[in-house]
Amino acid sequence: MRDAILICFIASALAASAPGGDRFETQAGALEITPIMHASLMIRAGGQVVHIDPWSRGDYEGLPKADYILVTDIHGDHLDPGQIAALRKPSTVIVAPPAAAAKIHGARVLRNGESLTLGRWKIEAIPMYNLKRGPSPGKVYHEKGRGNGYLITYGGLRIYIAGDTEGIPEMRALKDIDVAFVPMNLPYTMPPEEAAEAVKAFHPRVVYPYHYRGSDLSVFEKALAGTGIEVRLRNWYP
Repeated sequence: MRDAILICFIASALAASAPGGDRFETQAGALEITPIMHASLMIRAGGQVVHIDPWSRGDYEGLPKADYILVTDIHGDHLDPGQIAALRKPSTVIVAPPAAAAKIHGARVLRNGESLTLGRWKIEAIPMYNLKRGPSPGKVYHEKGRGNGYLITYGGLRIYIAGDTEGIPEMRALKDIDVAFVPMNLPYTMPPEEAAEAVKAFHPRVVYPYHYRGSDLSVFEKALAGTGIEVRLRNWYP
């Protein structure tokens, strides 16, 4: 079964980007990923829409409202109540870690290590945190347990959304990741060199640098040359 998924995946990875997004084939049909801005992206499959960290600085004109919204952290570039409200329908399910869920009416709490199934979507909360970087000695920008990265599985396709994190052990230990979104900006997460080393450890088939404002993506791309990992560069800051 896994081999069948890989054949479909390789075929889709070699295809040109679909208008507005990148298309991947899954056991449950086509899935499209659309970068929006910074850490915001949209996933569409099976007639349903998942928005991740919607932020009002992105261009949402013409984009559909959400069936599901995933929020990673409490910071304003991840938790934007106004944009969440603009994308929310009465039936929308919002998933967030406890600190973020407390700021969103009706949000469903998902803690690090927990998972839930929403229709054909399986959502797993992966830790995201700083190992060493913070605003002052003894403090970090993102404490362990406060925010969530997410592992989303749809039709056998496994998509990792790292959130604001350094190259933590939980990231390096991931297995069978098809698509990954990994941050690389200082001082809040990690530089491209560290991001590349972490990505080598869990070896996704496709990786997108995101949340990278001001970083030199060529460093990341060169560090992964020859590894068999496809690096997809997209314009997250139009």
